[in-house]
Amino acid sequence: MTTKSILNSLQSKGVISEQQADTITGFEHEKAFSVHWELRSILYLGILIFSSGAGILIYENIDTIGHQAIIAVIAIITAGCFYYTYKNSLPYSHEQIQNPNKLIDYVLLLGCSTFLGLEGYLQFQYNLFGSRHGLAVIIPTIIFFLCAYRFDHRGALSMAITGLASWLGLTIAPLSVLSDNDFSDGKVIIPAIALGCVLTVVGWISEQQNIKKHFAFTYVLMGGNLACIAAQIGLFSEHAKVLYFIIGLGICTFFVYRARHAQSLLFLLMGTVYGYSIITYSIFTSLGADAAFALGIFYFLFSSVGVIYSLLNFKKFLGIKTELKK
Repeated sequence: MTTKSILNSLQSKGVISEQQADTITGFEHEKAFSVHWELRSILYLGILIFSSGAGILIYENIDTIGHQAIIAVIAIITAGCFYYTYKNSLPYSHEQIQNPNKLIDYVLLLGCSTFLGLEGYLQFQYNLFGSRHGLAVIIPTIIFFLCAYRFDHRGALSMAITGLASWLGLTIAPLSVLSDNDFSDGKVIIPAIALGCVLTVVGWISEQQNIKKHFAFTYVLMGGNLACIAAQIGLFSEHAKVLYFIIGLGICTFFVYRARHAQSLLFLLMGTVYGYSIITYSIFTSLGADAAFALGIFYFLFSSVGVIYSLLNFKKFLGIKTELKK
């Protein structure tokens, strides 16, 4: 339905007068149209295209340009990005910083990306770090953590957390945490759970201590997702199943608590889905084949109904309706 048709309907029912309808129509025609998200998307796309184009240009003309010239250009761009961000950013604060200069976020993101390119180029061409690959990973990770907190940038924080996971030999991106990590190796499961729990605790502490508490979502999302998946895969192993069960269920309980506190449907879904999976697998693996088959029909019927009912009434559980009434 268009604005005109709605106003005509209200006017025909006597809800509003013709003068009021004309006033609303004039306001709708003259009000400013926000292009905030369109501009943000264009800027992010511009950074991606610039980084990709620069890489292709260097690759195709590396023999004619020269290694020193390429390194100098990348270093100048990186230094320029960090300098611009530092000169135009507001002072550090524990609270979220609303900088009027929105370009800073994208310049810093470009500087972090070009820094990775510079370090990778130096390692590839001159073997700067030798066989100490961990050092090559932890240096940008530390820099990105410092940038994230100094300039209040969640994009830099995500890059730093990803770098920390890579330093431990893990992939932490939500869409690739399961496919890119070799959880068949038992040695990977423990570090994954440990890192996930540490990130989750850091997010919780940052919120409790009011130190960049808006970073808590990133910490809890990435860390909790990694820990829950690793704990579930640990249940498939032959050892320490009880420990993996306790850890996984504990993190799911925290997700549900966090969902209630932050009124987040995402955390509620994560806690419910992960918890349901862990409990279901544990119940059926502890039973015999006959008992599991007999229980399965009723279990999945009633548990599925319960989960669906809970999700359909998530607003009531999260307290959203209560706050609206207040």
